[in-house]
Amino acid sequence: MRFNDYEDFQHIRFDKRPDGVLVATLNRPDTLNSANVRLHREFSELWEIIDNDDDVKVTVVTGAGKAFSAGGDLEMIEEMAKDYDAMLVQLKDAAAVVEKVIGARKPIVSAINGVAVGAGLAVALLADISIIGESVRLTDGHLRLGVAAGDHAVVAWPLLCGMAKSKYYLMTADFIDGRECERIGLVSMAVPDNQVLDKALAVAGRLANGSQLALQATKRALNGWYKQALPAFGESLALEMLCFLGGDVPEGVAAIREKRPPSFPSAAQKA
Repeated sequence: MRFNDYEDFQHIRFDKRPDGVLVATLNRPDTLNSANVRLHREFSELWEIIDNDDDVKVTVVTGAGKAFSAGGDLEMIEEMAKDYDAMLVQLKDAAAVVEKVIGARKPIVSAINGVAVGAGLAVALLADISIIGESVRLTDGHLRLGVAAGDHAVVAWPLLCGMAKSKYYLMTADFIDGRECERIGLVSMAVPDNQVLDKALAVAGRLANGSQLALQATKRALNGWYKQALPAFGESLALEMLCFLGGDVPEGVAAIREKRPPSFPSAAQKA
């Protein structure tokens, strides 16, 4: 599956603005923009298309409806737990999402307009500037499912908010609201919920009006810090996928569907 143009995307809607800002809207509102197999691939293919588009200077990523992205589609997760080949596909795509967002040449601004979890959260937090609604909640969420935090967290969270906060929020999978995200440095800025997209567009417009050479060079240099963490990311992603082969994921999925606390088989085993 290769993408050559914006028309090849099924679950991302595009709006080119005259100031050089492209608004990319995750567009599965009926599922809170959860990442199915197709959208997961689109997350990784998007950035090369944008980098090759001379009309685009800055991208704003947001979600349609009430959510930014509610994480991985449960049907996709269930398939990964049963089908080794399906898991390998997602291993490749999950790695590509992180590596290509970090390697993208042009600035990315995320407008986190609603709940953000899992694969969608990777795009939201790896964006160069992240703007969230004050009451919006996010969580990495992997531990709720019974797998290691592997999508992006090991790359980004320790640099953004420090090791102590990273370990607490990744190991408990607690939700964090926008105000607390800003306070601990996980996002760039928290604003009233109804101002998220407007603020993101204003910031993006300001960037689009600046020196593109300087912006892109500064982004590339700063993202060198993320690139130093890629070996740890590779290990975290491999361990996440290894967890899919264990017995906890079916219980994690069932608990999410039934909206109850999980009772993981590994929790009943002796240490």
